[in-house]
Amino acid sequence: MELFIDLGATDEQLDTPVIYASGRDGWATAEYNPEQPNEDLREMFELIVNYIPCPDCVDDAPFQMLVSNIDYDDYTGRIAVGKIQRGKIKTGMPLVVCKSDGKQLSGKAVKLYTFDGLSKAVTDEVGAGDVVAISGITDINIGDTLCAHDCIEPLPFVKIDEPVLSMTFSVNDSPFAGKDGKFVTSRHLRDRLYRELDSNISLRVEDTDTTEAFRVSGRGELHLSVLIENMRREGYEFQVSNPVVIMKTIDGELCEPIERLTADVPDEYTGTIMDGAIKRMAELVNMTPTTAGYTRLEFLIPSRGLIGYRSEMLTATKGTGIINSILEDYRPYKGEFSPRSRGSLVAWENGESITYGLFNAQERGTLFIGAGVAVYEGMIVGENSRLEDIVVNVCKKNHATNTRASGSDEALKLVPPRQMSLEQCLDFIADDELLEVTPNHLRMRKRILNADLRAKARAAKK
Repeated sequence: MELFIDLGATDEQLDTPVIYASGRDGWATAEYNPEQPNEDLREMFELIVNYIPCPDCVDDAPFQMLVSNIDYDDYTGRIAVGKIQRGKIKTGMPLVVCKSDGKQLSGKAVKLYTFDGLSKAVTDEVGAGDVVAISGITDINIGDTLCAHDCIEPLPFVKIDEPVLSMTFSVNDSPFAGKDGKFVTSRHLRDRLYRELDSNISLRVEDTDTTEAFRVSGRGELHLSVLIENMRREGYEFQVSNPVVIMKTIDGELCEPIERLTADVPDEYTGTIMDGAIKRMAELVNMTPTTAGYTRLEFLIPSRGLIGYRSEMLTATKGTGIINSILEDYRPYKGEFSPRSRGSLVAWENGESITYGLFNAQERGTLFIGAGVAVYEGMIVGENSRLEDIVVNVCKKNHATNTRASGSDEALKLVPPRQMSLEQCLDFIADDELLEVTPNHLRMRKRILNADLRAKARAAKK
C-alpha cells in the first residue's frame, strides 16, 4: 500500500482486493488462517476471472494479429509471437503478412504454439484473446500484422527505435587470448553476431575493412551489454571498443540523437542530479514534485551524455533514483564534452601483481585488481586520480637487503580493489582502450599495449 501511494496511485487503484498465497505450497485464500490454509489456488483463479476484465477481442470474425515479439528456433526459423485480436487460427491456415511499408506477403502457419509456463506447447487451434507463437513465416518482424486471406486489415504499426550507439566487436589479440574461451575465431564471432539478428530486430551488424572486426549497433548501452553478457556465458572470447553515438547529416548539418530523460529522485538529490545532467549537455525542460518527497525531472540530453550516467545517478542518489529515457529526435550537434575526468593506471610489464607493487600504485588512484592477479603490459589495473594515464609496476617486488626489517612486507595494507561490472567497464574505457571479454574475466586494456608505441602514436596525433 505504501509503495502504491509513493508511486501516485489513484483511489481506484488503491481499492484493490488482497489475497494471501503461497506458490511453493500451492494455496491461496482471501481469509488467511495459518492453522487451516487452503489446499488449492481456486480462490485466486476466481478472483482473476471476476475482477480482471476480459480481453477486448472478437471470436466470430476473420483472423487478425499484431506481431509483438520475435522468437527463433534453429529448426523452424523465425517465430512470430502476439495476442490474437480477433478470430482464430489453425495449423496449416494460409495467411497474409502486412508489412510496415504497405507490402503484402503470403504465408502459412506451419506450427502453432501456446505458452505453458516457461515452455511452449504445440497445438492445432488458438482463439481470440490468447497469446500464440506461429512458425513457418520467414520474412516477419515486430509490428507486422497477420490476417486471414479473405479480410486483409493491417493494425497500426509499432515503430522500432533505430540504433543510436555502435561498438566494434573484434577477435581478442591480447597476450592472454585463447586461454578462457571456447569460441575465439573471427568465423565464430561473425556467425554468432549475424545469428543474433534473427531474434534481435533492433540490432545492426556490419562488416568492416578487416575480417577480424565487426561494427554492432544497438538501442543503447543496456541493449549491447546484454548481448555481450549472453555471448560471454555461451563461451565466446572477444574484445569490444567503447560505445560511440551514431551521427546523421540532416540538410547538410551534423546532427546527433537526443533523448528525453525522466528521473524520479528524492527531493534532497535534485540539485546533484541537475548539476550532473547539465555537465553532460542536458537541458532541463520540466520539474514536477510528486508524492512522498520525490521530484520528477525531465531533460533533453544527447545520447552520448547518457553513457555512464545511469551508474553515476544511482551512486549520487544512494540507489533511490529511477531514470528512463526514450529517443526524442535528431538535433544539431551540441559540441564536445568529456564525461571522463580521470585517466588510467596501466601495467608496465607482464607478470603477476604483488602486494609491494600494488601498495606503491594505490597512492596514484583506485585499483581494480588485488594481489596474485595475472597482468600484461598495457592492461588497465586502476583509475588515476588525475586526467592523464600513468604506467605503474604492480609486479614490482621488495628485494631483500641487509637492512630490511623482518616482517616489513606483512605491514603493507592494501585498499580493497574496486570490482568493475560489465556496464561499468564499458562506461570507463576511452577511445584508445578496449575491453577484453572472456567467460571468466573482464580485462580493460590499451589498444596499443607497448608504452613507447603509445607515446609515438600520441605525438603523431598531435
